[in-house]
Amino acid sequence: MQSESDSVRLDKWLWAARLYKTRALAAEAVNGGHVHVEGQRAKPSKAVRVGMTIEVKLHGIPRILVVRGLSVRRGPAKVAQTLYEETPQSVARREALLEARRLEKAAAAAQRPDKKDRRTLRRLKGRL
Repeated sequence: MQSESDSVRLDKWLWAARLYKTRALAAEAVNGGHVHVEGQRAKPSKAVRVGMTIEVKLHGIPRILVVRGLSVRRGPAKVAQTLYEETPQSVARREALLEARRLEKAAAAAQRPDKKDRRTLRRLKGRL
């Protein structure tokens, strides 16, 4: 961890915070517009400082993070979790989206006929 007066490149911070598996993937996400700093699109070299707000879209789910610490080295997950704090609104929205996905998946699975239903349909259509 570094002192608060320092800054770190955005792609390095995303990698150190374990939001992306490699720094290259972090840079690709930033260049692709999946990461915004203080509400504006950023470049991988953007300087990140403590207190900044970063919006990250991971697997199609937006997260709003407040930077609480800086690090250029990727450490254990416990340390990485101390580098940021997710806002309560972001947590609520993320959980709502995940629940909606679960319900959509369950509804799609419920519509597909199982083996017994398929046999019944074949009999009704006159096929064996």
